[in-house]
Amino acid sequence: MKLSYFNIENFKVDGGAMFGVVPKVLWSKVYPSDENNLIPLALKSLVIETEGHVVLVDLGIGDKLDEKFMSHVYAFGGMGLIGGLKKQGYAPEDITDVIITHLHYDHCGGGTFRDKSGVLKLTFPNARYHISRKQWENALTPNEREADSFLPENYLPIEQYGALNLVEKEGELLPGINLRFFNGHTPGQIIPIISYKGKKLVFVADLFPFKVHIPLSWIMSYDMEPLKTLKEKEKFLAEAIKNDYVFIYQHDYFSDCSRLQQTPKGIRATDSFTFDELMMQIG
Repeated sequence: MKLSYFNIENFKVDGGAMFGVVPKVLWSKVYPSDENNLIPLALKSLVIETEGHVVLVDLGIGDKLDEKFMSHVYAFGGMGLIGGLKKQGYAPEDITDVIITHLHYDHCGGGTFRDKSGVLKLTFPNARYHISRKQWENALTPNEREADSFLPENYLPIEQYGALNLVEKEGELLPGINLRFFNGHTPGQIIPIISYKGKKLVFVADLFPFKVHIPLSWIMSYDMEPLKTLKEKEKFLAEAIKNDYVFIYQHDYFSDCSRLQQTPKGIRATDSFTFDELMMQIG
């Protein structure tokens, strides 16, 4: 197995929205905001090459959304999805499988694009796109609070081109890649757990957007069922610290990875380290 990790781009959102009921006086000490209360988020992806498959986890925002929409996203930096893959040695045609953790626009938008005539096409023509059935059905009939995050042009073409695989059950997708479901942030969010050289690496997506979201009550306002998120975090953190899981963060602008540690205040993240340092640690 070979792993690669890269940042597609960055964007900004309201800091309060990312920390829910946690007061700004607390969260701003560990994740600073600008004068408009905006904080930076990364959009990182993971590539897993294993046994004849090249698997890409999450796809960023993409480049087909209109200027009005993007004016509220405040995107900056990064190398882009295709540019990031190229730097890792892959072309779009090399990707055999895409795991989409959930269908919010910042996780799936890069999976489709508009050609010169404006027709929507799949970015990865040889890939199967794996999405949980629960998340797919939720995106087709979203609640009013979550609806703005679901853009049909991001995911309907996947089904129209016959590339959709709806994941019904938790378990092994491919050797070394195990999929788990979490429902507090959005129904049927997939969290991949990768078995790599005797270690378990968890691409934590929006279950733990930042390293500082490890404390149980630090939950986003974007989560549809925050009390369910709290219970899911509590249960998974106990499993993770028992089994020495390594967390790989998708949205944390300042941290790539961390382990967990038990403290008098509960389970917390260790000091962060880069993905390259993680690969060197594992050997």
